[in-house]
This record gives sequence, C-alpha cells and structure tokens, in this order.
Amino acid sequence: MNFSSGLVMAAWLALAFGQAREIQKPVATGTSGQKTEPSAKSATPPQGTFNDAEYKIGPQDVLRIDVWKEAEVSRAVPVRPDGKISLPLLNDVQAAGLTPMKLAAVIADGLTKYINNPQVTVTVSEINSRRIYVTGEVSRAGAFPLLPNMTVLQALSSSGGFTQFAKLKNIYVLRTEDGKQVKLPFNYKDAVNGKKPEQNVLLQPGDVIVVP
Repeated sequence: MNFSSGLVMAAWLALAFGQAREIQKPVATGTSGQKTEPSAKSATPPQGTFNDAEYKIGPQDVLRIDVWKEAEVSRAVPVRPDGKISLPLLNDVQAAGLTPMKLAAVIADGLTKYINNPQVTVTVSEINSRRIYVTGEVSRAGAFPLLPNMTVLQALSSSGGFTQFAKLKNIYVLRTEDGKQVKLPFNYKDAVNGKKPEQNVLLQPGDVIVVP
C-alpha cells in the first residue's frame, strides 16, 4: 500500500468511527402522547427528577417546563407561595394542586393562541413542598423530600445510618393531627426483622422522625 492509499484508508476509518459513536437523541412524551424531540435546552430531565403521575405540585416545588421546538418558552420555574408559576406568553399559571400531566395540559391549552399544536412536558425537578425530617442519632439529619408511599424505614435509610449511641428500639415519629402533636413508636430492630409492620407507617408532610 502506497502513502496516498494509506491516507485515504485512514480518513475512511476515522469517518466510520465517528458515525458509529453518534448517539440517538432522546425522546420525551408530550401531552398528546406522541413521541417528540426535546427542546434545544432540554435534552434529558435533570438527574434526580421526580416523575410520579399522581404527585400533586405544591408551593416552592421547582418545575421543568419543556415546549417542543420552543426554547424561549422552555425553562425551570419555582412554584410561588401563592401556588402559581410565571411563563412567557401566559404570565401567571396556577400550578399547585395539579399533577405534572394536568399542568402540562393547561399550559398547552394556553399556548394554542400563540403556537400551533404545542407539545408540553412538565417534570418536578425539586420537591420542596412535601418534606419530612429526621433528627437525633443519625449520620445525616435534616429535611428530606417525601416520596409517594414513603415509610419510616425508607426515610431512615436516607439518613445515612445511625451513630453508635442510637437507641434503635426507641425511635418515634412526631406528627401533628388536628392541631395536636402525637407520638408514634417505631422499633427499628423489629422492622428489619419483619415484626410489628404496623409501626412502619406511611409518612405525612411535616412528620419528624426522632432517633434518641
């Protein structure tokens, strides 16, 4: 093989290798249920995006609004304390109390005055309206997002484990019911051994898990 032939072969191999490495663009589902390409500024949802169909949006949540082929409208927006979000063309839109799918339909309906057949996707990137708290002898105390059907055991697993001083049999949940604080006992050792499953209750917004 002469020198010129070698250059041609090298160029051909480089081109083939580059084509093989091309990655197909991800797709997102719009309100119509059709597969559509994401907007220019939103290839994929942020890592950790919460995407539960039954979740009700609340104040201080952060939403990602994607409108297909409309990068100027697509953006991340916080839900204000009054439950509304601000979007170009639509100004204020009520978001609190709606599911992401319902809000996407509301936004799409409003945009039909300005955009032909708008395809809208809404995802919750930060859950700040529904939180539970873990305090006491744990590695990482603080506030945590309340996920759907989250139990005491699941919440404790998010706190990074216990310190050597933790009293695992005397953990309890503080909950406010009808304006009064109630104390729900939780024995960690029983829970991990499948005993007293009734103590592993579903958590509610504002619950505080105390590890003495």
